[in-house]
Amino acid sequence: MKTEVAKAENVKRDWYIVDAQDAVLGRLSTQVASILRGKNKAIYTPSVDTGDFVIVVNAEKIALTGRKLADKVYYSHSGYVGGLKEITAGELLVKKPEDLIRKSVKGMLPKNKLAKAMLSKLKIYAGPNHPHEAQQPKNLAL
Repeated sequence: MKTEVAKAENVKRDWYIVDAQDAVLGRLSTQVASILRGKNKAIYTPSVDTGDFVIVVNAEKIALTGRKLADKVYYSHSGYVGGLKEITAGELLVKKPEDLIRKSVKGMLPKNKLAKAMLSKLKIYAGPNHPHEAQQPKNLAL
């Protein structure tokens, strides 16, 4: 019996919706990253993007444990001298709650060319509404 290797054109992609209200950021991110990679499917192949689409709603109501809201710092650099910017997780949660989840999930994806394709299947919304009703997403309880 031969081992089946998934091909990108044969992958059937489902849509899942996740409610981030009162969910812990790290726990939510690990499960979302696993679905984006396709590890929940029998046809999982590391070299092929076999993952599903994930919609995360209520991103502004996500929880962080401990003192991470004040202590966790995200850095970015413009490339110019003195261009280092830093923002805490609490400030990022108020300013752009979608980016907080996106950065967390991105860190859990592989560091290769597939990561961009996997991350593009992640849709994050601060509130409870989303424009993907036509795709008939299934609720995913975490």
